[in-house]
Amino acid sequence: MGTVRLLSDDALSPEAQAVFDDIRAVRGSDFVNDFWRALAHDPVTLKATWERIKVVMAPGALDPLVKEMIYVAVSTANGCSYCIHSHTAAAKAKGMTPEMHGELLAVIGMAMQTNGLVTALQVEVDEVFKA
Repeated sequence: MGTVRLLSDDALSPEAQAVFDDIRAVRGSDFVNDFWRALAHDPVTLKATWERIKVVMAPGALDPLVKEMIYVAVSTANGCSYCIHSHTAAAKAKGMTPEMHGELLAVIGMAMQTNGLVTALQVEVDEVFKA
């Protein structure tokens, strides 16, 4: 259960409504998901988060599908079920195949296992790997 009620369109402040209008325009959809509806209680945070996500998730050196897959991996590491679901759906919409999803999950699982082992063993970073 959420800690705030989700705001319907008729309960939005003018500032939140403007962000929702932009979400709809950018996404080409009337659907505004529940994350944004929860954030709408704080229009300043809503707007700042939306503006930042538009920049970060836009095409760049990494293609949008890769960015969505990274989002799934980080969301898995952070235990964010909502983000795992929403960004898996977004990755599928951007072309992630079942085979790609399977490989992504294998990489996530492998990274979690080796991260746990190296953390438990406290292995120092090899000099040649240091950035």
